[in-house]
Amino acid sequence: MRKLTYFIACSIDGFIGDPKGDATTMMSFVDEEFLAFLKEEYPETISAEGRTALGLGDLENRRFDTVIQGRGSYQLALDTDVTSPYGHMREFVASRSLTESPDPNVEVISEDLVGRVRELKAEQGELGIWLCGGSQLAGELIDEIDELVIKTYPLVYGSGMPMFGSGFAADAFTLEGVRTFGNGVLVRTYSRKR
Repeated sequence: MRKLTYFIACSIDGFIGDPKGDATTMMSFVDEEFLAFLKEEYPETISAEGRTALGLGDLENRRFDTVIQGRGSYQLALDTDVTSPYGHMREFVASRSLTESPDPNVEVISEDLVGRVRELKAEQGELGIWLCGGSQLAGELIDEIDELVIKTYPLVYGSGMPMFGSGFAADAFTLEGVRTFGNGVLVRTYSRKR
């Protein structure tokens, strides 16, 4: 069975964006050392546009071959006229408001999200599924998440969009590793206790 990994950036106090979901303040921490880590460990999480700009178009996917994101996260790409932000993977957008996909590489999931994710997890393959965001989608899929990879940036937001937009539930995960960077970023990896 393939893993669903919530690979997400957040502030020290657990927000993935400001109250409107904007996380651009975190981008200043993507320095040379951190970018080298992403290229080596998670190259597929760099958008197709970013890969082209950085001359990284030939990097092979190492961990994921599929990405799922919510409508709000996907809208960030659409706002810049990008209809397939991760064209080097299979792309899924969970949305009740988007009735048609604007791109042949993007499949819209409008019904039975959990069922579709379970189908994707049951597929044969060595690479996993990246849950890209956002908050509400992560909340809906909390029971399906097998791994958390949390990039914590040295910022305090005070309020904003939480990592999980859901009701209260105490879900246990085991810390598998922590990597620190010179700019103050931490990357923590957790696996779900089952």
